[in-house]
Amino acid sequence: MTTTPAPAAVPVERPRGILTTTCAVLLAAVLARPGWIPTAPGHLGSLTDTMLPWTALALPALFAAALLRRSRTALAAAVLPLALWLTAFGGTLTDKSAPGGDLTVVSHNVNQDNPDPQDTVRRLLAAHPDILALEELSPETAPAYERALAPVYRHHFRQGTVGVWSVYPLSDATSLPIMPWSRALRATAGTPHGPLTVYVAHLPSVRVRPTAGFTTAARDEALRRLTTRIRAENAPRSLLLGDLNGSADDRALRPLTSRFASAQTTAGAGFGFTWPSGFPVVRIDQILVDGVRATSAWTLPATRSDHLPVAATIAF
Repeated sequence: MTTTPAPAAVPVERPRGILTTTCAVLLAAVLARPGWIPTAPGHLGSLTDTMLPWTALALPALFAAALLRRSRTALAAAVLPLALWLTAFGGTLTDKSAPGGDLTVVSHNVNQDNPDPQDTVRRLLAAHPDILALEELSPETAPAYERALAPVYRHHFRQGTVGVWSVYPLSDATSLPIMPWSRALRATAGTPHGPLTVYVAHLPSVRVRPTAGFTTAARDEALRRLTTRIRAENAPRSLLLGDLNGSADDRALRPLTSRFASAQTTAGAGFGFTWPSGFPVVRIDQILVDGVRATSAWTLPATRSDHLPVAATIAF
């Protein structure tokens, strides 16, 4: 009796690039709908909004993995987050500035431990600002800034750690109680084009902690108080200058960004990251406008602070 051997089992080849494809699809989902990331726990949604531009770093890795695996499916999947990233941020990379503008404004977190206020002032004045906002002044350094700026600005108002200097007269200047100590103010600048309400704010810092996540509670509470005051005043033309410790894309800042336009977003070129100054990864120093428009926006060269100064030209 002859026994016929059983045919050898044909090995089933697993599709290539499954992991790469999955990662590409997940990244595409985040780029398409970042709002799907919940705020809780740990304010993860705000952190995602803030770091979303840096998802570009994952794109070369996805394409490299797809090519190494020789997977057409993974390669096609990697195109999807690339297209979505360009849709979301491609316009940010273009220069949206326009000629003209009626005045120049500058805002800078000078760092309370700044060892050279005079040099910082010299660098800021190179932009010839008509209105200058400073944050993180200290009792020790504030007098030095006031002395250095006095020859250029006849009008200024300082309250706590924030101050505003102006070539135009200032009226109705007052501190805004967004925190137990003074970190915000408002004043009306009497420009040749009409009154302009100027808000200067330094919102509380945020941190990323392993046990607490993105710690934004203090910032968000101060933001709520600031927004309430701005809405109650309802000034027809206003600027908000300062260190908001949040990007314009952070959903927590929508109470402000739904009213104000970001000068960098509408009239800048690139992301305009400001912190930390040595290798900026996020823009937390903002110039926001309402009732006027920004014609150009940019960052100034580094000072002895850990933040870069921001500047914009404004048209009425």
